[in-house]
Amino acid sequence: MKLDASSALSSSAQSSSTKPRSAQSSSAAPKSNDPCWCGSGRKFKRCHRDHGPLPVGVDLVEPGVVSPMRPVPISIARPDYVDNDGEPKARRFTSLIKSPETIIKMRRAGAIAAEVLTEIGAAVRPGVTTEELDALVHEMHITKGVYPSTLGYHGYPKSLCTSVNEVICHGIPDSRSLIDGDIVNLDITIFLDGVHGDCSDTILVGNVDQTSRDLVRVTKECLDLGVAAVGPGIPMHAIGKAIETHATKFGYGVVRAFVGHGIGEVFHMPPNVPHYFDRNAKLLMQPGMTFTIEPMITVGAHEHETWDDGWTVVTVDRRRTAQFEHTILVTPTGVEVLTAR
Repeated sequence: MKLDASSALSSSAQSSSTKPRSAQSSSAAPKSNDPCWCGSGRKFKRCHRDHGPLPVGVDLVEPGVVSPMRPVPISIARPDYVDNDGEPKARRFTSLIKSPETIIKMRRAGAIAAEVLTEIGAAVRPGVTTEELDALVHEMHITKGVYPSTLGYHGYPKSLCTSVNEVICHGIPDSRSLIDGDIVNLDITIFLDGVHGDCSDTILVGNVDQTSRDLVRVTKECLDLGVAAVGPGIPMHAIGKAIETHATKFGYGVVRAFVGHGIGEVFHMPPNVPHYFDRNAKLLMQPGMTFTIEPMITVGAHEHETWDDGWTVVTVDRRRTAQFEHTILVTPTGVEVLTAR
């Protein structure tokens, strides 16, 4: 999960903010002086002309009502940012190399995050709202005695991220019902015994078109290939190279503005893990490093825009996107997936 305001949201701010709005599916291209289909209020020629009309058969995801934050029992230990207006008290970037004791804790946190993700994935179906999924996830956290890391982090209001169709990441659960043919990414992070565990899946909702099925399949393959590229002494850019090579083979885009990240005692910390080939990502992986790999793959353009809520990130051309994520540990002989199921 990439919810770090200092990096993810600052990246988002570089793109124009756009109001969410449904659009009529039409094969006719808007005229230059027509209002843009994205709902920005600008003329088409000054907004999304370079990306063409909204693809035929597409309706944009619209926001619903967001309920208030749910409470967490005081008996459950919480990260320092919860009692500090959502801001981590100190950017205490701990060592990139985790101690054996910390690794033991991260194995347990990763296993529980994977359990929650599996359980909530089974609840996805047409007609369920993303708000209902969040309520279920919240209760799962409490039952398991863990804190939902996203809740309150930089002000994020929910225990789960639900990113539907063209939403790349950080979708806020609300009253919108999932409909037959949607795809939805469910992103889970838990906090337990002083460490975080982070993972996500993209789930098919009902009868999904073949184009979306192919996108989801290839995105999962990209994650697997990225994980397979991990090992001691290997430069970090090997992960992005493996992912980008596979995605481009199918004509897909790879989101660049949001990347994997170090994780452990801190939710987001170095190193950054690009999902595309970045020759500057020269850091050599070492045993004891823990970080996320979370490729976001798009049918069309990889560029993004952000809704006015400051969180919801969408593809600039509103074509679909998928994501899968694991928290991994670099071992002396290769890699261990801490959020494996």
